[in-house]
Amino acid sequence: QVHLVESGGGLVQAGGSLRVSCAASGWTFGKNAMGWFRQAPGKDREFLAAISWGGGTTYYADSVKGRFTISRDNAKNTVYLQMNSLKPEDTAVYSCAARQNIVVATRSYEYDYWGQGTQVTVSS
Repeated sequence: QVHLVESGGGLVQAGGSLRVSCAASGWTFGKNAMGWFRQAPGKDREFLAAISWGGGTTYYADSVKGRFTISRDNAKNTVYLQMNSLKPEDTAVYSCAARQNIVVATRSYEYDYWGQGTQVTVSS
């Protein structure tokens, strides 16, 4: 069984920062590209960022480019999303995802495993 568990969400004021983490278990972490997505109430799931298996390639949605940073620590089986300059419109449930491929991807259907998500709320 592959498990992804997110943590680190919470309430933060606009302009603040937060780092969410995704701990993976159930397979040999590393040979998998990882991604972060979010979903706000009444909206579709939105791609945020992706990282290749080695961490050498990253890709970001325009909405978060320059504010969010994705990284991974394969020794800890963990991927991170550092979020800076947060805005109220960043409020959503943030989920990580893993794919059985080393190449980054931006579409949710390209990912094979999902965590349950962690709530991030940004107050104005």
